[in-house]
Amino acid sequence: MAPSSATQQVLLSPAELSYLHTSLSLTPPIRPDGRASTQFRPLIAETNILPGTNGSARICFADGTEAVVGIKAEVEKSRPSYSTASNIETSGNGDSNEEDEDTRMRENEAEAKQGRNEWVEVCVEIPGFRDDDSMPVFLGAMLNEALLADGAFTERLWINRRFHWKLYLDILLLSQPLSYPLPLLSLTTHLALLSTRLPKLKSEMDEDPMFDDDWDASVFLFSRESDAYTLRPPVTLLVMAVKDNIIFDPSKEELAVAEVVLAVSMAERPRSGKKVEAERDLRLLAVRTIDPPSRLTHPGVPNAINTATGGAAAGTTEQAASRREVTQEEGVWQPPRGGAKRKLIAGMIRKVLEKGGVAEEVLDGLDAVELG
Repeated sequence: MAPSSATQQVLLSPAELSYLHTSLSLTPPIRPDGRASTQFRPLIAETNILPGTNGSARICFADGTEAVVGIKAEVEKSRPSYSTASNIETSGNGDSNEEDEDTRMRENEAEAKQGRNEWVEVCVEIPGFRDDDSMPVFLGAMLNEALLADGAFTERLWINRRFHWKLYLDILLLSQPLSYPLPLLSLTTHLALLSTRLPKLKSEMDEDPMFDDDWDASVFLFSRESDAYTLRPPVTLLVMAVKDNIIFDPSKEELAVAEVVLAVSMAERPRSGKKVEAERDLRLLAVRTIDPPSRLTHPGVPNAINTATGGAAAGTTEQAASRREVTQEEGVWQPPRGGAKRKLIAGMIRKVLEKGGVAEEVLDGLDAVELG
């Protein structure tokens, strides 16, 4: 479970928390900023803002939260694969015919093109947090997990058997984390990867890599050509639940009364050919539960144990705490306890991946951003 300390603690009284929780429990829920349950916050996005990088992006949410991502690519020598080398030696025996040799060579080449997770390095910096604090470490691990989930991303970094590209993703949250920053960092990383360009390779086979000096001839890491719509970077969205209501992109006030919070990472399935106008087919990459800050809030005091309203006071502090937890009274705030139902979690994931839903709207908006 991910820590919840990335957002500033919301100082709301139990009465305010109860009012907010009741509003979000209605059908449809009434959100503090007037958005619908599936409405994402407006944002401003731009790419190629950092000189000297292979790709960069900036996104600013309407609440002032802003993030910048810079990506740098370097050529690195690959570690030799001893299993592949032994297979090549075996294929050179005279007992094998030419067809078997060609098949083994193709298999060895496909095996050699498999990337390694250490070819991607993610670093997250948040104001007020050290690099080894739990929140930057978790955010970096979550973003890295989504990128490397299917193994197809690292294959794009393969140059030849001896060399590969290594990507350094520097993710910086410029403002204080007014809300949980994972969706903002994920969307900015998505745009930065789409804008990443690599020099065009001129060498062949296993030669030392030589590249074209003309930057105009460089190629995108993720091609946007109409006939090569194959792969896109993943996106991680934050979704919460209050009773049976599922709410996307929650604000810090809404997280203060959330019962379940999930970070859902998804991406598009590769689409080949010229069927670019076809519907998006989303696939699930990773799901993480976020420990909601609502568990740290103070509970309300029911009238039954409130001496100011004629209630009977408990004998000890422990008895008062236990009575507050077992007493369920309408309009009295009680922090959520226990876990989440599997049916609710499955419903939240389905809501993210449904056709024509929030995830597709977010991806359509990101595709409309000019890469420069």
